[in-house]
Amino acid sequence: MSDIAIRAQNIGKQYRFGGKPAGYRTFREAVLDSFAAPFRWMRGERKEVNTFWALDDVSFEIKHGEAVGIIGRNGAGKSTLLKILSRITKPTKGRVDLYGRVASLLEVGTGFHSELSGRDNVYLNGAILGMSRKEINRKFDEIVYFSGVEKFLDMPVKHYSSGMYVRLAFAVAAHLEPEILIVDEVLAVGDAEFQKKCLGKMEDVAKQGRTVLFVSHNLGAVANLCTTAFLLQSGSVVLAGKTSDVVNRYQSLASSDNGFLTFEHIESDAFFTKISVCDKVGNATTDISVVDNFILRFEYVVNKKMKNLDVAFMLFDRNGSKVFTCSLSRAEGEYFTEHKPGKFIAEIPIPAKFLAPGMYFISPVIHQPNIKIYDLKNQALQFKIAETGSMNYRYAGTDVGSVLVSFDWKIQELINIDIDNKLVVSNE
Repeated sequence: MSDIAIRAQNIGKQYRFGGKPAGYRTFREAVLDSFAAPFRWMRGERKEVNTFWALDDVSFEIKHGEAVGIIGRNGAGKSTLLKILSRITKPTKGRVDLYGRVASLLEVGTGFHSELSGRDNVYLNGAILGMSRKEINRKFDEIVYFSGVEKFLDMPVKHYSSGMYVRLAFAVAAHLEPEILIVDEVLAVGDAEFQKKCLGKMEDVAKQGRTVLFVSHNLGAVANLCTTAFLLQSGSVVLAGKTSDVVNRYQSLASSDNGFLTFEHIESDAFFTKISVCDKVGNATTDISVVDNFILRFEYVVNKKMKNLDVAFMLFDRNGSKVFTCSLSRAEGEYFTEHKPGKFIAEIPIPAKFLAPGMYFISPVIHQPNIKIYDLKNQALQFKIAETGSMNYRYAGTDVGSVLVSFDWKIQELINIDIDNKLVVSNE
């Protein structure tokens, strides 16, 4: 038996912009289009076909028992690759061979039927994965306990929050013993405790000789879980190898950003259009001196009046560890009672000498806490806090953590030690 779990050979995926994709036209549309074509030619019109390659000429082999991380910027092709490996979509060119049963968790609620209860969906997903009812029964209690949704098990999943969805979906995917487990960034929806449980479970899966593919912007989680990694850029694998080498290459590429990212409008009631890191005079940049103030700026759209809408961001260090979370609603005291529609710019001033020198990632989110996430940009923008040449603030080579603090110190001079080794403090 071959030790190869996944073999990808020159796979590519092409998408078309606008209009209806080829192969999905009705007979009436095809006839009308053929009659109209000569007239478009006479008027000098040309029917342009806009396409792009989400993946282009990607080849690799993954062995049984390997835990492989896939990292890259938003739009690099990570999710497209996983959808091809999960047989959700076909490649435009090339082929993929999978040797073993595959379980995938790519989007919240993938494979769930919204009208069925959580209990029914456990059996439905198990059947989709090729499990017998007897096998599902044997694992059922363990799945439910891991998910933590016991109280809501007989409720239709359409009433679940995003966190509850992903808890149950991951529990099913990980406990039904697939030979290949594929997990996308969807785990970011869960809370920190649940993410820790998921990473522990994926480690167990890998130790049992099964294969794990893990896509995440949490570089610390990738480094801890995965022995090897792929770096995707513009639909191609630019580096494959030891995880630490791939992570370092990714960080060096990310440091060449210009300090801001813009985003296309999405089908959501609230979404980000631009995020920026700005210096103290408002210019976008990726390099901030440790002794300078700077600004984080988030531009977003709200399409309708909503209650308890919150805009927040999480800051991560280069190892993927969360430094802190900052919430606009909490800054106002409690969650907003109501957020009006419109276009908005939120600016957060960050004081000088607060973050230690190093690389940082920003993950902004618009959500109704514990209800729904409208837009989440996972570690979308990177910036660097640079050490200064001044010896007064030089922190290079010192393990000071991620946050610098400067408390008021009170020092009293000790002027004497008596024969009983008791300290005597000056009263002057």
